[in-house]
Amino acid sequence: MAKSKNICDLKSCFLCMHCLSDWIPVIAARRENHVVKKGEVIFKEGDPVTGIYFVYEGKIKVHKKWDAEKELILRFAQKGDIVGHLGLGDTGFYPVSATAIEAGMICYIGMNFLESTLNVNNNFVIKLMRFFANELQESEKRMRNLAHMPVKGRVAQALISLKNKFGLNGEGFLNIDLSRQDLAAFTGAAYESLFRTINDLIEEKIIEVAGKSILIKNENMLIKLTEETSI
Repeated sequence: MAKSKNICDLKSCFLCMHCLSDWIPVIAARRENHVVKKGEVIFKEGDPVTGIYFVYEGKIKVHKKWDAEKELILRFAQKGDIVGHLGLGDTGFYPVSATAIEAGMICYIGMNFLESTLNVNNNFVIKLMRFFANELQESEKRMRNLAHMPVKGRVAQALISLKNKFGLNGEGFLNIDLSRQDLAAFTGAAYESLFRTINDLIEEKIIEVAGKSILIKNENMLIKLTEETSI
């Protein structure tokens, strides 16, 4: 990753929003801003943990090996989100990978400075704990769905999640363009199964597709699919 001469907005990221105002100049002096290209790996599963990242621009997928040939996308991150925090455990290695799905900029802080920040900023610690708790709940829900929900329900849930996370663009399409491979990895489905399901949803006039862009035409039907197939 290339270091950026541009500086991020110290008032917009998760770290700066929840730290003491007196600590902001310290963050400004210790952080590193990096430009990431589309498809660039920020860190990969098994790398030694050096620090964590805060997204300033762009979108990032956090993914993990599913088997020898497949991957599972655990979550997506955008401006203001944290990436790399799962490496804060005792193993000393990142348990997941992070890859940019569009060009952007990230802010990096090393482990030593992170520990200093935690010692000084009680509010940041509280917000970080709540973030971990919310992410754990979402992960448990996704694992339950992977185990018990058919592919069509998982695709419907994925599309609703993407809408809630990224919103819609000016034309009403999901404000994120994903390859079919990435969408399959996010739903935990084989590519062939995802392809058939997408075609079914198009025929049923629930969604519309233009290249990588997806338009939700009937969100109520998507919600119904998740309710009918979940437990």
